[in-house]
Formats: sequence, C-alpha cells, structure tokens
Amino acid sequence: MKQYLSLIKFSHTVFAMPFALLGFFLAWLETGDAFSWRLLFLVVLCMIFARSAAMAFNRYLDRRIDSENPRTRQREIPAGVIRPGSALAFTLANALLFVAATWFINPLCFALSPVALAVILGYSYTKRFTYLCHFILGLGLSLAPIGAYLAGGGHFDAIPLLYSFAVLCWVAGFDIIYALQDEEFDKSMDLNSIPVRLGRKGALRLSRLLHLLSASGIGIAAALLTRAYPQFEWIHLAAAGVFMAMLLYQHSLVKPNDLSKVNLAFFTTNGIASLAFSGLMILDIFV
Repeated sequence: MKQYLSLIKFSHTVFAMPFALLGFFLAWLETGDAFSWRLLFLVVLCMIFARSAAMAFNRYLDRRIDSENPRTRQREIPAGVIRPGSALAFTLANALLFVAATWFINPLCFALSPVALAVILGYSYTKRFTYLCHFILGLGLSLAPIGAYLAGGGHFDAIPLLYSFAVLCWVAGFDIIYALQDEEFDKSMDLNSIPVRLGRKGALRLSRLLHLLSASGIGIAAALLTRAYPQFEWIHLAAAGVFMAMLLYQHSLVKPNDLSKVNLAFFTTNGIASLAFSGLMILDIFV
C-alpha cells in the first residue's frame, strides 16, 4: 500500500481535492438541499479513483523515460518496486471504480465520466507531441470544482466554471515552473514542454501570465459570490487574498538562474494556496 501511495503521489491530492470540496459545498449552498454525507463520500471517492488512475497510468506510460532521467529513475516502476503490468491493472481498476461511483451520483456525472477519463489519462501522451501538455494537465485538474458542483447541483453554473478556469491557469503555471528542472533532459529525449519551447525566461513569463489569469478568475468569482449572496462575510475575500499572495510568493522563489527552490514553490506554496483558499471559502459558506 505504501508503494502504491508513493506511485500515485497521494500527498499531491492537496492540489485538486480542496477545490472539489469547494465545488460540492457551493452546489449545496445553491440548491438549498439537505446535506448528504453519502453524496460527499461519493465525490471524495471519485476524486481518489480518478487521480489514482491518472497518476498510475502516467507512471506506467513514462516508465522508460523515467528510467533515463536521473531525477526520476528511483520511481517505483523504473526501480522495480512495482511491475508495469501491476501499475496498468491498478489504473484500470481505479478507472472502473471511478465510473461506478459516478453512476451512484447522477446520470449527468455518469454520462460525462468517460470524457473526464479521456482528459486525465490522455494527458500522459501529450508531452510526446505538444508543448501545450501543461494546459492539458491544468484542464484535468480543473474538472475537480465543476465536477463536484455537477454532483451536488446537477447543472453548470458561472461561479464553479470560473474556479475551474482559475485552476486550469494555476496548475498550468506551476507545472511550467516544475518542468524547468527537466529542460535539458526533455531536449535530449525530444520531449515537448514550455521550457523547451520558450527557454527559462520565456517559460517563467508565461507562468506569471497564467497565474495572473488565475487570480483574475478568483477575483471575478468573489465579486459574483458577493452579488449572489450578500450575506457572505469578509472571509471569502481573505481567501482570495491568501491565494493571490501565494502565487506572488511562488514567483519570488524561482529565478531563471536559480532553480534550487522549485520544489518549495511547486508543493509547499501551492499546497498552502489550495488548502487555505478552499478551507476559508467553505468556512464562509457555513458562516
């Protein structure tokens, strides 16, 4: 179990899971229905199954690339801890469990489940043919808030869509920063990424632009929430402020000539941004 949790980087659920919970509680606020622990449990299961399938498939598909990269050759499959066939079986099991969980939620989520799987599993191929791979990853994680909202509300709405847009730009931006570590390796393997395409300075400029767009999405959503629910307190504005501050801090850590703090920028600041923002937003919903 420990090895499989490491395979799928379970700790990285801190990025998307809080936004999924936010989407769920927004739907609960909008519908006014009685709170359903069963539905919340199904949403959490969907997030776990979908992400486990996506990460395991990525590790399975990239096993030969990972074995060549000094940064990744100690991952479970290249190191021989988990066999490729076992990782693929784990992927299929989680994909099937994800679809099964959506069937118990509502017909719309069940109908859209293959689309979600196509996006999150298809991402693993993209680095082989397009430098826009970071945006596909962002798209995959952006399904969290709108997917959970659909689970609770059964329809699309502007505010969760804005949060999905914010997540897309946020994830694409920080994945570009993370990819800076592999710029030279990706070039040697003829792989595609924004750092390979634009270089370090260009990649960091694009990352900053994407995070500006993400902050704009968060800000517009805050304005719409205030208009729709005048009873909202100052907490949701503080949540937006914390998220934006973490984005700014992230970019103060990484320079074109100094990548020593990439992991701090990637995991710590983004983890805090996601947890603090979504936690404060959910608190304001209850307040």
